[in-house]
Amino acid sequence: MRCNFCERRCAIAPGGTGFCRMYTWSGEAVVERFPHRWSSCGTSCLESMPFYHAFPDSRCLVIGTAGCNFRCRYCSNAYVAKADPLLQQDRMVHLPPRDLVARAKKLRCRAIVFNVNEPTVSLPSLLEVGAEARAAAIPMGCLTNGYATEEAIELLATVFSFFNISLKGLSPAFGRACLGIESVAPVLRNIRRLAKACHVEVTTPIVPGANDGDIEAMADFLAGVDPEIPWHVLRLLPEDEMQDAENPSIGAIDSALQSARKKLPFLYFHNFVGSDWVDTRCPACKAAVIERISLGCGGDRLKTMRCQDGRCPECGYRIRIFNG
Repeated sequence: MRCNFCERRCAIAPGGTGFCRMYTWSGEAVVERFPHRWSSCGTSCLESMPFYHAFPDSRCLVIGTAGCNFRCRYCSNAYVAKADPLLQQDRMVHLPPRDLVARAKKLRCRAIVFNVNEPTVSLPSLLEVGAEARAAAIPMGCLTNGYATEEAIELLATVFSFFNISLKGLSPAFGRACLGIESVAPVLRNIRRLAKACHVEVTTPIVPGANDGDIEAMADFLAGVDPEIPWHVLRLLPEDEMQDAENPSIGAIDSALQSARKKLPFLYFHNFVGSDWVDTRCPACKAAVIERISLGCGGDRLKTMRCQDGRCPECGYRIRIFNG
């Protein structure tokens, strides 16, 4: 039987598993091996995910599971995403969907965000959490690599109302060498699909010499989807199989982004302490309408919100902020 949650469409034998090792064949259906088990369950702020244009300065409950359908050579969460889920299950907390949502309410979280690994590897559990969250009027968001099938994307869109999709690169050579996939075409398709119906932000970790040559083409693609889509370009500090690689130059990446900034007014460059490129500026008059502090490695925080009514206080331009 084939698993149709991601574009790998793995054939799973009875008692076996697919690529992500999170599903098995029961004899009647593809089922989760570890339902309602979470590797992460804690609070953070939306800016640190990163979400810059969704629920500013809000607390969220951050959850994650194990496994992934990519094999990124530079993965910063390899201890969860690449490790055998069977060996992690005893360290994971078991929380049924109702209890998970109750925890979010108790901790006064504005939203629940799936982070750490890929949501398609735990889709049945997330569908159940989504139903409980909707009943409690708590929106859900996620970070995803976007390598889901069209059928799975439709299901994810019923769970999550806001997405941060990782557009890691465009070239087939990069996909094969650094991600373990043949093509990013499904990711591009799903960015287009989700941007029509949901709030979407996009993240690109830069790997010098591997995907930095795709910056201009990625900017063109995103501008064609939506010129005001928020794009987070990250200075990647290589880990896992690339931990010995040289740290990227902030100046070199900034220079490579100059042309892209003319096409995408909400282009952010961060993941390092003290970035000057984390503020939201009005596309019309260039006034700083949202100011943030960049503490590096997911430590971004809101500093000043100057568009409380959703408009630039200087010229009145509408700044798109998702508030559910």
